[in-house]
Amino acid sequence: MKKCRITVIRKACYLDLMEQYENPMENACDVKEGQVFISNGWEKPEGLCTSAWETMSPFVMALSHGAENFYDGWMKNPRSVMLSCNDGFRPVSFLIEALEKEAEPDGADIPESRLSL
Repeated sequence: MKKCRITVIRKACYLDLMEQYENPMENACDVKEGQVFISNGWEKPEGLCTSAWETMSPFVMALSHGAENFYDGWMKNPRSVMLSCNDGFRPVSFLIEALEKEAEPDGADIPESRLSL
């Protein structure tokens, strides 16, 4: 199983929609454009939004297992996918790419701070 790189490509913010429909939020998305997360293929990387992970995890799992050419080859790199989270007020676009490096099946990829949980 391959690792996957998840890169924040673009953040949008629709203030008009927020003003009209959204209750104020204290903790809006805090990812930064260019920020990179590495997934072992099955676990949400630390610091990545849970909602975004729920959207992308099927693609991460598929890429980590060698899937290619999503939606009849819409990506120039067949081992990648571009998608957005489900936040209609502040959508974030992510580029997900399969890496050559294999994920460690014995948990060696899991940060030590997470092993004691």
